[in-house]
Amino acid sequence: MASAYLITKYLITAAAVVGISEVASRYERIGGLLAALPIVTCLTLIWLYIEKQPSDKIANHAWYTFWYVVPTLPTFLAFPSLLTRFGFWPALGISVVATMALFLVYAQVLAQFQINLL
Repeated sequence: MASAYLITKYLITAAAVVGISEVASRYERIGGLLAALPIVTCLTLIWLYIEKQPSDKIANHAWYTFWYVVPTLPTFLAFPSLLTRFGFWPALGISVVATMALFLVYAQVLAQFQINLL
């Protein structure tokens, strides 16, 4: 029973990601909109709820997700420019490294306000 649940969980989550990817390959704007929606986060909240996790754990997941999204946003502005200059893999690598660096600085700033991300 537990393995059927886990397989169902994986299939639904994977289908959401693959579905968004398929839409994005045909319609950039709609794909971008779907990717920007917190579909994976909502699925995660649903899975946590179904698994009978405590409300504070579910609430904390939503809380931290908000704070973790903010330093990733500049990546989506920089990536298109990096892509045209360096190609896909270098642009993706630079974006990932820049996001991690931004996150570390961001986490230090938020720590000043008692919001601890690390």
